Amino acid sequence: MGTKVMDETSAHVRDGFPLSKSTSNFPLNRNSFYEHKHSQLSTMAGTIPFWIAFIAILSVFLQGVKVKATTFEITNKCPYTVWAAALPGGGKQLAQGQSWTIQPDAGTSTGRIWGRTGCSFDGSGRGTCQSGDCNGTLNCQGYGSAPATLVEYSLDQLQNLDYYDISLVDGFNVPLSITPTSTNPNCKGIITCLSDINSQCPNELKVSGGCLSAEVKYNTVDHCCTGANCNQTLYSRFFKEQCPQAYSYAKDDTNSTFVCPSGTDYKIVFCGKSDPIFALDLYITINNEE
Repeated sequence: MGTKVMDETSAHVRDGFPLSKSTSNFPLNRNSFYEHKHSQLSTMAGTIPFWIAFIAILSVFLQGVKVKATTFEITNKCPYTVWAAALPGGGKQLAQGQSWTIQPDAGTSTGRIWGRTGCSFDGSGRGTCQSGDCNGTLNCQGYGSAPATLVEYSLDQLQNLDYYDISLVDGFNVPLSITPTSTNPNCKGIITCLSDINSQCPNELKVSGGCLSAEVKYNTVDHCCTGANCNQTLYSRFFKEQCPQAYSYAKDDTNSTFVCPSGTDYKIVFCGKSDPIFALDLYITINNEE
């Protein structure tokens, strides 16, 4: 069937990455929590001294203060040019060794970052890409087309945590990794997907610039994981064996969703990992704090 555009109707997004996968664990969401507290305080104000009610209201207000904007530093270590894409964020051409920094707002709930290959743009930023193309624009305003290796994230969500993953649900085009900069012992989510999947891709999934997922290729109930009893397929197992930490199908949550405290910054690297000295220092710091 060829490639399909990765939009909000895709199975992975429909499953609600990653908020709806996490909110089921909490009886009360953040907004209803604050509404409930404000209701309680309204009742209290009529029966207790004003200054006590004021302190309680101030406490609730401070709980809702957002953390600083998160920084994503995106670096290309591939021996070829990658046109980085981000939503929100736009896009940037990165030669080998170049970096690009974006700062999505705290509370961004459905962000994603990916790489594009084989691109050609004119002076106005219009053109095409072999993989990961986003409606023919350098400065992406929408999701890209498959295949594309994705970093997905939700910032400052329930319990003031960031949720993030690497997803192969829409296929693979560029190896990448994501490393959080936090030394908090609750943040151990260095994720990599550095296998050369393109060279090992099953023939029926191969396309120019990458390797399609079976979900994109065949668009069936089993491959899209829309049935009540959804399991891995032969194709999703192939992707999981290549990149064990990445999503290989829409409901592959158990070992594929990672969390860090809100306010953490992240380093994303195409075709490699973050600076090895930084990664070693981070590992030592985290383990010394345990």
